[in-house]
Amino acid sequence: MGREIRDVLLRRILEGKYQPGDRLVELQLAAEFHTSQGPVREALRELEALGYVETAPHRGTRVRAVSPTEMRDAYRLRALLEREAAMAAAQAPDPDWEKMRGAVAGIERAAAAGNVRGYVRYDEMFHRTLVARSGSPVLLRHWDLLLVPTRILVVLRSGVVDVATIAKEHRPILEALERHDAALAGQLAYDHINRIAIRLGP
Repeated sequence: MGREIRDVLLRRILEGKYQPGDRLVELQLAAEFHTSQGPVREALRELEALGYVETAPHRGTRVRAVSPTEMRDAYRLRALLEREAAMAAAQAPDPDWEKMRGAVAGIERAAAAGNVRGYVRYDEMFHRTLVARSGSPVLLRHWDLLLVPTRILVVLRSGVVDVATIAKEHRPILEALERHDAALAGQLAYDHINRIAIRLGP
């Protein structure tokens, strides 16, 4: 429950529904989410660790400004993580790529229909499965901390990138993985994510 609350609150922050300086009150949020204060407190602690809110004595928890630089840096880090993951996944013995094949098909269908939420769902499936196939719990844990689905939803809604364009970049990554071409898979995965970072600013 705490993770779900965290993701909702983060989406509101990134979309500007909560402005910098706005106070997030545990009791009010607990009532909204029909839960106790424990999960809300957990969500706020995680958001503070990620740098999106700050807590001060006698002032409570307030929203920090999320700069374009922070969003860009998150994508830069993700690009590095996914390059390493793709290289490792391509060298894994007897991998099953069926889930990623289904994700690519879903991405292409959603992009063709202009279905942003559908795109985000299949995009997360593709990239999280890729990182999981690396066999590295450390890479997967840090990838999860980047809250990928929330970030890509915000980026797509901002119009910074075009869904139809980035949708086409998934199948070549999968094909390189299926050929066990670690160098190409890593480079394609890196370029795919880093292009978004570049679009977010210098």
